[in-house]
Amino acid sequence: MSFRKEKKFRVTVSDFYKFQDQLYQQGMETLFEPRLITSVYFDTVDLNMFNDSEEGVLPRKKVRIRWYNDDQLFTLENKTSSIEGRFKVTSKLENSISEQELFTRNRLDAQYGQIQPTLKVSYKRSYFIFKEMRITFDKDIFYQNLKYADKRKYHDPERVIEIKIPSNCPDDFVERLIPFPTARFSKYSRGLLLSLGDLNEA
Repeated sequence: MSFRKEKKFRVTVSDFYKFQDQLYQQGMETLFEPRLITSVYFDTVDLNMFNDSEEGVLPRKKVRIRWYNDDQLFTLENKTSSIEGRFKVTSKLENSISEQELFTRNRLDAQYGQIQPTLKVSYKRSYFIFKEMRITFDKDIFYQNLKYADKRKYHDPERVIEIKIPSNCPDDFVERLIPFPTARFSKYSRGLLLSLGDLNEA
């Protein structure tokens, strides 16, 4: 496992494409083909992971099962935020698991105890590399609160750019190259707040 620094930028649709074109002209290269990412996030009945994220508690964790496009090759991810940085531990799940099981099967976490499927998130991601930075552009973000019987989908009006750099890079490394202020953008938190009607951001 390796620690890394992550910085996120919330941008308008216009700035999303303008900045992408600008970085292309400066030498940014495509790292992977764009993919549809789908994740099912787990939490306790009392949403302790969500509350820790909102309060900025360290260390804290997010647990999700993720798959790409429609291949249904499921991966379990434990993403930890700590004082040292962030790291992610992944493991492949058995092929026999079905997508429906993801919405009903509880799991046991060593830190939080019993956790259950809580939120489904899907979005389109493009991958790039630029000056030691791995840059992703996310759009068409949809949320589905799995606690609700109607399984209504919620569209996020925001778009997000995320940049990952090695933990030994200076804190201002990204700011010297990126013309936007950093912003907190947790898809799990935003999805829950949006579905609960508590997201009052422009």
